[in-house]
Amino acid sequence: MKTDRPARSARGPLREDIPQAMPEREEAVDLATGSTAPPVREMTLEESLGSQIRLLRRKAELRGGDVAQAAGVSLSMLSKIENGQISPSLSTLQAVCRALNVPLSQLFSTFEEQRDCSYVKAGEGVVIERRGTKAGHEYRLLGHLLGGDVVLEPYLITLHEEARPYTNFRHSGVELIYMLTGRVLYRHGSETYELGVGDSLLFDSGAPHGPEMLLEKPMTYLSVIVHPRMET
Repeated sequence: MKTDRPARSARGPLREDIPQAMPEREEAVDLATGSTAPPVREMTLEESLGSQIRLLRRKAELRGGDVAQAAGVSLSMLSKIENGQISPSLSTLQAVCRALNVPLSQLFSTFEEQRDCSYVKAGEGVVIERRGTKAGHEYRLLGHLLGGDVVLEPYLITLHEEARPYTNFRHSGVELIYMLTGRVLYRHGSETYELGVGDSLLFDSGAPHGPEMLLEKPMTYLSVIVHPRMET
């Protein structure tokens, strides 16, 4: 019986049976996000050493003046070291490390810079229960970084049934609120905004602000506060 199907070659399968070759991989390229943040600049050795000294001092909860006095250097010199503005001698670095009670080698071991990261599992985080006029306002801190030019504080805020309005929060920086559950009439300065699930509000937090009317409780919202890191 005659057929239109071509005969199978003894030398191998039909071309239609051969898997198509995978396309060549594209060369890796650097992709950018939608953010307008400038690209990261790698630290110099001086900047890396200074950043480590500042980080260790803050972890030890020591003031710059205390470390400078213990190391036998001026506060101005320590500030320049921490900001990577000068290349200190090994003897100066040793004196600073003795004041911080850390080995000198620890400073150089971190020259290959590690970026800070904070991981918090669901339901965890540091909980702060407000008292007095802000009773019933529960703040759950979702992460904390020790380094960087700015401080970023992400909170999951829950206003329980006993929560009362409070519109006189004031602090430096900017704040973003993103509603997760419930409804609230939120005041910022002389304006009020009704926020429901999925609504957001970004504002200068130097003006008085806070929930003016709790329309649907309990309510939860994400609050992200960003402000400059103060040198100590």
